[in-house]
Amino acid sequence: MFNQYDVIVVGAGHAGCEAANAAATMGSKVLLVTMNMNTIAQMSCNPAMGGVAKGQIVREIDALGGMSGIITDKSMIQFRMLNKSKGPAMWSPRTQSDRMRFAEEWRLALERNPNIDFWQEMVTGIIVENNTAVGITTGMGIEIRSKSVVLTNGTFLNGLIHIGEKQFGGGRTGEGASKGITEQLVQLGFESGRMKTGTPPRVDGRSLDYSKMEEQKGDDVPGKFSFSPSTTPLLQQKSCYITYTNPEVHAILETGFDRSPMFNGRIQGLGPRYCPSIEDKINRFAERTRHQIFVEPEGWDTVEIYVNGFSTSLPEDVQFKAIRKIAGFENAKMFRPGYAIEYDYFPPTQLSTTLETNLIQNLYFAGQINGTTGYEEAACQGLMAGINAHNKTHDKEPFVLGRSEAYIGVLIDDLINKGTDEPYRMFTSRAEYRILLRQDNADIRLTAKGHKLGLASDERLTNVEEKKKSVSKLLNDIRQKKIDPDKANPALAALGTATIEHRTNYAKLLKRPQINIYDLPAFDEELANYLAKYDHEILEQVDILIKYEDYIDKEEKLAEKINSLENHTIQNDFDFDSISALSAEAREKFKKIKPSTIGQASRISGVSPADISVLMVYMGK
Repeated sequence: MFNQYDVIVVGAGHAGCEAANAAATMGSKVLLVTMNMNTIAQMSCNPAMGGVAKGQIVREIDALGGMSGIITDKSMIQFRMLNKSKGPAMWSPRTQSDRMRFAEEWRLALERNPNIDFWQEMVTGIIVENNTAVGITTGMGIEIRSKSVVLTNGTFLNGLIHIGEKQFGGGRTGEGASKGITEQLVQLGFESGRMKTGTPPRVDGRSLDYSKMEEQKGDDVPGKFSFSPSTTPLLQQKSCYITYTNPEVHAILETGFDRSPMFNGRIQGLGPRYCPSIEDKINRFAERTRHQIFVEPEGWDTVEIYVNGFSTSLPEDVQFKAIRKIAGFENAKMFRPGYAIEYDYFPPTQLSTTLETNLIQNLYFAGQINGTTGYEEAACQGLMAGINAHNKTHDKEPFVLGRSEAYIGVLIDDLINKGTDEPYRMFTSRAEYRILLRQDNADIRLTAKGHKLGLASDERLTNVEEKKKSVSKLLNDIRQKKIDPDKANPALAALGTATIEHRTNYAKLLKRPQINIYDLPAFDEELANYLAKYDHEILEQVDILIKYEDYIDKEEKLAEKINSLENHTIQNDFDFDSISALSAEAREKFKKIKPSTIGQASRISGVSPADISVLMVYMGK
């Protein structure tokens, strides 16, 4: 019934979709297995993509040739660039998505890929021979063989849903949990744990009074995620709204605390620190009289509303009473209550830099199975696992991104070297080279790499090469062109910055915080005509490169220095027990994580600089 596949991907969420598409686009024969073909790429929680640091990840996925950016552009209903008041390292694109269109666009994209087959059934185990994954077994007892397996199970592994005192198995509401895989992996020697996440109630938008809320519109000039010309910015957008809880809401919620699974011990897994439930917020921050609620539409045509900020596992009757005390929600009709869900995960220190497991060859983990939270974090792991499963299957070199190359590199490096005991979420503060890893230059950083892999198209590579040429030419011209004081000073005075006494080049003026490249046309008509030849993307890039030149240069030099440690490789079978001068903790961590370079070894939690010095001396480095 089934031929042998190159790659089997288990699970069709954000990680699974990217994994399957990447491996198939690169030439592998792929089978995507899901328990429900109708929920491929389901946005299980909020109908949005991107945000702080997450937006950078989506742009990186797109630059490499992944699909999340294109799918998001095709299904978005609102676009905002967050943190524009801060420096460009903090700028983060975010969209509200049409939940149904997002899933539809992903399914259609996968169905258009001729190298992807589909199978709807629960996977109950991995076929392992000689410590190598060679296929899967299903609930009906079918064995399907493959050269590699990628597990992207999301919240389905022994998933348990909590609503007040009610408990029932499930991967998300209305869908069953996945059984068997955890138990087998533990028998094989893997360490597992439990995590928890949650989701808020959904309500009928027709029953809300938006006049009592603050309207939150999209950007006046909306952007998009994908660097590809195949998608275009929105011409019209749908607004979100902001409202707030109040002491009456909090008091009603507190009446359900004795029945809360969070407070009576029924939930054992740790939840996301930076996205707490509403009961957790009012318990931990009792001094606050209100908390912000974002009222987010689920799509262009549906009336369903996502109540962002009101995630809860309290009894449904308490949820309903409390939500009706929020301004604008007095007559709210609830479609379904919020709930918490516990699920199995596997500490990611059991993985290599390619997301292949250390215990079983050709077995890869991606997404929430590794302890992460968020669509974007899952999608980028799926992309990397799919790439590496394909590469190993076809005897090609592993593909690994460094911390100075991408947020994706930061995320994977954090996971495999530091691990996580709570759902991991990406922040700009996790990236020490964030001025290099901006959302605007993701294509310049990564598209050539994606093209070499066989993911990014020839057109994408040509586009980025043209962009680099244009940026280089404009950058050089801005540094060369000068202006006299009599022309510059009226414009400088109008911008509230000091006048000049001598002929000065425009690059020097652009370093001033009061001036950006869009102010320059006011200085000189000839320059205005020249700049009009360039589009917004090129102008913005040049403005950033000039303004932050010193910071960029400093980070590049630091990255070069640190990255030199990555050139010192460590053999996979290296005997760390033979180095008696290593600390006991370092020896234990090295044997467990199996670092592939001195650089990776230096970033493992619990390893001291002295341990690295000893290791380098022993290896003759």
